[in-house]
Amino acid sequence: MTGSEQPFVSVVLPVRNEAAFIESCLRSILRNNYPKDRMEVLVVDGMSDDGTRPIVERLAVEDSRIRLIDNPNRTVPYAMNEGIRASSGAVLLRVDGHVVVAPDFVRQSVRALLDHPEAWVTGGVLETIGDTFVGRAISAVMSSPIGAGNARFRLGAFKGFVEHVPFPCYWRWVFDKVGLFDEELVRNQDDELNQRIIRAGGKIYLDSDIRSQYYSRGSLRSLARQYYQYGFWRVRTIQKHGRPATLRQTIPLLFVLVWIVLIFGAVFWLPARYALAGFAALYAAGLAIGTLQVGFRNGWRIALLVPIVAPLLHFTYGLGSLKGVWFWIILRGRWMPPDSVSRLSR
Repeated sequence: MTGSEQPFVSVVLPVRNEAAFIESCLRSILRNNYPKDRMEVLVVDGMSDDGTRPIVERLAVEDSRIRLIDNPNRTVPYAMNEGIRASSGAVLLRVDGHVVVAPDFVRQSVRALLDHPEAWVTGGVLETIGDTFVGRAISAVMSSPIGAGNARFRLGAFKGFVEHVPFPCYWRWVFDKVGLFDEELVRNQDDELNQRIIRAGGKIYLDSDIRSQYYSRGSLRSLARQYYQYGFWRVRTIQKHGRPATLRQTIPLLFVLVWIVLIFGAVFWLPARYALAGFAALYAAGLAIGTLQVGFRNGWRIALLVPIVAPLLHFTYGLGSLKGVWFWIILRGRWMPPDSVSRLSR
């Protein structure tokens, strides 16, 4: 297929306060080997106040493919919807500001769509990296089974149909068919859209030839906040579709509930103390295995933080899910907790 026959691609970036990463992100997109006259880059900014906007404006002067769009609502789904409405492409490709994409990322994303007509969405594998010591430990955990579970896009080469891909590539008509992003969902809005796509008969294709790097959170506090919110909004995503959650979606919640029940029971009942000790020993063994895996792959200095990072990830996601059950299901959303609205801080 010649350059003029390639579909026009609109790359949409929902960002806020990305001064540390936005230039490397945009330059990686602009360096892609996709035809220059067949691509535009829409940076939808949530009113950044850290210097992100001047960087984008400077790069837009250098390359007319870049456009800066305001997002006064600041959240990701608003940004994506504004970008989609303002875009011109037959294909829409989401990239986050914390990401550096491979030189053939756009071409491979489009090729996967063209090669798999049954796929409404395509995406690739994600290498998580860190720019600080703690960030490198976080990325190591997120790239291992102890942190990623069975998420294929984090664990290596795979090609096939899945339920989720990072930084997805969509045919434009998908949004005409199933609607835009759900603007209520501060987190997990891409998962909710994927559920609508699958229910409408579409498929999502993961192709390991599509590659990108994602800079993980650089502190334990920001990681905890991120995964707590993921858990909280996961419950709302499940609730919206009125169908039972999968085992994978409920494991963090069940994990926290087991700890709560066993700790409370151990106060009053001797057998519960034995059960708590057994569960704690089993979890400690899992952490030990995960620590060894990370150590062999990433080095033993990084592995020292695994017993801190992994439980933080597990417990915050589970506690967020527990709060989501309380708020969305038991209270039926009658009040909004003050920490539930996350601003775009990636």
